[in-house]
Amino acid sequence: MVLTSRIERQRKEQIVQVSDLCRQKLLGYAESFQELARSFDDKFVADSKDRQSVLEQKRIWENRKTICDNLSEVAHIMEKVAEEEFRYLPIENRYERAINKILREEEIYADNLCYLPCENGQQAVGMTLWTTRRGGIPALEIADLLSVVLHKQMQISAVSPCLVDEKNRSFIFVEEANYIALTGFARVVRENEPVSGDNYAILESEKGKMTVLLSDGTGSGEKANRDSDKVLDLMEKMLEAGYSIKTALNLINSALYVKEEDNNHPTIDVCNLDLYQGKCEFYKVGGAVSFLKRGEEVEAVSVGSLPLGIFRNIEAERISRTLKDGDYLIMMSDGVLDAFGEDDDEDTLRHAISEITEQNPGEIAEKLLHLAIHACEGHIGDDMTIIVVGVWENS
Repeated sequence: MVLTSRIERQRKEQIVQVSDLCRQKLLGYAESFQELARSFDDKFVADSKDRQSVLEQKRIWENRKTICDNLSEVAHIMEKVAEEEFRYLPIENRYERAINKILREEEIYADNLCYLPCENGQQAVGMTLWTTRRGGIPALEIADLLSVVLHKQMQISAVSPCLVDEKNRSFIFVEEANYIALTGFARVVRENEPVSGDNYAILESEKGKMTVLLSDGTGSGEKANRDSDKVLDLMEKMLEAGYSIKTALNLINSALYVKEEDNNHPTIDVCNLDLYQGKCEFYKVGGAVSFLKRGEEVEAVSVGSLPLGIFRNIEAERISRTLKDGDYLIMMSDGVLDAFGEDDDEDTLRHAISEITEQNPGEIAEKLLHLAIHACEGHIGDDMTIIVVGVWENS
């Protein structure tokens, strides 16, 4: 009984915080940003009766409010980082010995082994690794060795290096998610244009999250391509920095609104998948309809919203769905929908999707693109991009 209590005390969860010096610096920076934000936060008062002057003053005031909101959000992020805690739990001695033994047999050396708590209740293991083997060893092989010792299927996290080499590096291995996702793409450029105005990106995190981004620039060609690519670049950087999807969308919208460019209003579609919980969330800002295919049943997912940069504030409505084994999520730019050229184009496309029997996401995307090109008789009046995500239980 005494021995058990001593072991439990030794394995008590450990907490590491940002150092006091760094915390004070971050909080000081946050207060400076908040003070700067307050200097831009005032009520609108028109000091002229001339309508044109009032409109110009209102525009300036709205721009000041946008700057205020952005500065406040930066301050909030700094405060959050300053108070952030890193929690870990020492690995049991028997597992630590077994992991070190199996790794040394492969000329791999480990230190600082610990469990890392996960929001989804799954297991994660952190450690520093290095090897004396020339050329290094893929981290995937380490995950396989850990799976044998821990009796759980482990994989390398998305934020960890892919190779163990002679340098001492930190690695995180996470328990595989309950679902796996495969993606497929198909696209065609508007006729007589050198590049597509559509752009897409796939982001993966160590928390079993996959985020699919699709942006359609205004018009077509090189400018539309640059505009949509810039939106995706900003979204990626903000999400990786820890911003929520809604906050990132609002900040990007504000930036475009302040620029006051009449021909720069790209759309953005976001599909965020939780592969541990088997759930997904759609966020649409001017994006075309998406579809959830479950066998022959097809649900259209759409929101009546305008593109980015038209209004100072946007309400990016979140649409949540629970996923099942064999579901397909289909996202597309509006060029695909327009290709059918009918008032009931959404119903036509839903029916076409319901009849698709292919199971590979890439083949489904190609099949839909072929149908769209056939529907418009080969006259491609707008860029078309189709993204298909297939979801299956991880058995």
